[in-house]
Amino acid sequence: MKNLRTPTAAAARTLGLCALLFLLAGTDGRAQSANAPKTAATPKASMTVTTTRPGQSALPVRLAANGNIAAWQEASVGSESGGLKLLEVRANVGDLVKRDQVLAVFASESVQADLALARANVAEAQAQAADAAANAERARSLQASGALSTQQISQYSTADLTAQARVQSAQAALVQQELRLKHTQVLAPDSGIISARSATVGAVTGAGAELFRLIRQGRLEWRAEVTAAELGRIKAGTAVHLTSASGSTVQGRVRMVAPTVDAQTRNALVYVDLQATPASTAVKAGMYARGEFALGQSNAMTVPQQAVVVRDGFNYVFTVGKENKVAQQKVEAGRRVGDQVEILKGLSADATVAVAGAGFLNDGDTVRISTAAQ
Repeated sequence: MKNLRTPTAAAARTLGLCALLFLLAGTDGRAQSANAPKTAATPKASMTVTTTRPGQSALPVRLAANGNIAAWQEASVGSESGGLKLLEVRANVGDLVKRDQVLAVFASESVQADLALARANVAEAQAQAADAAANAERARSLQASGALSTQQISQYSTADLTAQARVQSAQAALVQQELRLKHTQVLAPDSGIISARSATVGAVTGAGAELFRLIRQGRLEWRAEVTAAELGRIKAGTAVHLTSASGSTVQGRVRMVAPTVDAQTRNALVYVDLQATPASTAVKAGMYARGEFALGQSNAMTVPQQAVVVRDGFNYVFTVGKENKVAQQKVEAGRRVGDQVEILKGLSADATVAVAGAGFLNDGDTVRISTAAQ
């Protein structure tokens, strides 16, 4: 009988322990379910942000274009005396020269000999002309006496005229030799910068051979390519801000708009004179540059640049709504001036936009607004 009662008591104790654990578990579950509504009713703010409203600003209207930098005008400096040896070269590429400055010198010995011969020919022709004039004068004085026939008198007069013509011919040859001597010195036709040099000491060049190439007055211009649709917005005198490939900036002004449009590209050239400043020395002919034409100003809705978030190639802003929840809105951005960005589409003028911290927000986040910024 004793062995039969022992298992029954152990079973009773086990059942009592299980009941106690069940009661404790039920009590803990009720406590958790009672606290759950409080957590859902008071969501925590993800971060603190500053806010602002879109403003109205006068932004400059600019038209961007690309083009090449070229010389305003180039002068080809060549030799006018052929068959002479180049004796001296006094200018090199990059030199700044002035008008009538000597750039090169040719050997002049043969030209000086020809010049001396021409002077002698002039003296001889003048002597013969004086003799012919005296004979003609004597013949005309004897015309009344009949000592000379009319034919003889005419011959003396013709000889006088022929001698005078020979003097003029000899004088022309003398001038020609003087010019040859003058051309043994190659002079700069205008002030400017030497952009190319083909002159070599000791070379014998022909007449008309190019020795130097000169950028006249050192002036450069930007030849911008503008589409036909935008060509009408540009006028002569429009200010231009140019940025070269090296990063240097130069100011310019439109000199002329091309009268024709290229039939293949449908683009037209706009010629912009570049100002000669210390910064423009970094701009060289042949460079490719990007520029902007200043076309005036216009009013625009703007927000701080910090408020615009770029994600997946699109622009977004976060507007703050009820209960400080933010909504992500896709916008179309326009001009950027300083720390302001123009908003073209996607945002109302009375919206409240998150600024500081906007880059860390997600759609639907709850934020805390900084009262100091407001």
